[in-house]
Amino acid sequence: MTEIEIGRGKRGRRAYSFDDIAVVPSRRTRDPEEVSVAWQIDAYHFDIPVIAAPMDSVMSPDTAIALGRLGGLPVLDLEGLWTRYEDPTALLEEISGLDPDLATSRMQEIYSADIQPELITERLRQVREAGVTVAGALSPQRTQQLWKTVVDAGVDLFVIRGTTVSAEHVSGRAEPLNLKRFIYELDVPVVVGGAASYTAALHLMRTGAAGVLVGFGGGAAHTTRRTLGIHAPMASAIADVAAARRDYLDESGGRYVHVIADGGVGSSGDIVKAVACGADAVMLGAALARATDAPGRGYHWGPEAHHPQLPRGERVGVGGVAPLEEILFGPGRLADGTTNIVGALKRAMATTGYSDLKEFQRVEVVVAPYQRS
Repeated sequence: MTEIEIGRGKRGRRAYSFDDIAVVPSRRTRDPEEVSVAWQIDAYHFDIPVIAAPMDSVMSPDTAIALGRLGGLPVLDLEGLWTRYEDPTALLEEISGLDPDLATSRMQEIYSADIQPELITERLRQVREAGVTVAGALSPQRTQQLWKTVVDAGVDLFVIRGTTVSAEHVSGRAEPLNLKRFIYELDVPVVVGGAASYTAALHLMRTGAAGVLVGFGGGAAHTTRRTLGIHAPMASAIADVAAARRDYLDESGGRYVHVIADGGVGSSGDIVKAVACGADAVMLGAALARATDAPGRGYHWGPEAHHPQLPRGERVGVGGVAPLEEILFGPGRLADGTTNIVGALKRAMATTGYSDLKEFQRVEVVVAPYQRS
């Protein structure tokens, strides 16, 4: 692969974001109504390839149930406000009204409350009793402490999500989480990430994960590039991890690991490009936080925004565009890719002649940097 000389002592390869690429129509078109956007991970089938990011601004137990009934996969943040407080409604209201200069410090105070295991059990029970697939997320740092509570609560899918997650975390202070042993001993499928390179993803696939989250510091509420200098353009990251999936499929004798784009997927066009680069599904944060019925009340933030030592995110205003169902299925009332995102994906697939997501991963893509008018 061609590398670019940054200076005499450093070279780097060119990486591409979603804004740098475009999908190319083929010789065939289809009726959008005949296109399938369903996907399946392990034994769980979903009508749409949309996973809700485990963030307090995106998912509450009620919105998790609503998304599940609409055909998506909701993931609850098991380290968020809903597992620290019996009723965090007033705190969510307060966060949405904070002065920007005080938001980070006040959120650090709010999130300093202890996680209560009994609330983890209660929140997952609430979603399970509604009849939708139950998924919960923990950071790698909390997984050893709380995993048994999560599994005993009857979770269907376990998500281990961090800014970056590796199969080989090195620590001289404490025994790190052994992902391979942990996943092997669990009775539920595990989705793990983020990963942003071929090698990192291949190692995560070898742990037995059912899916790998792709992304690092690219979300709307992240400031990772500014604070740590680390960033992975999503089009290249997904294509790299999709290559790892292909090679692992051969290496393992046919075991397929799902690739899930997580970060930087803010509009319907980004979803289209994520699948075109090789993603099986997308994890959405800001795109769903724009719902008028989202718990963030027009604001969006992730766990990085209230990190006690080094915040690498912020509370951002995303506004309220439309109800959740309208954001997913329309009718679209804006031409900016924020509503009817599933309809847009179907139309893109139909316009390029593909009938399902697996086929659409083979669509032609060109490098065509977007020029904003």
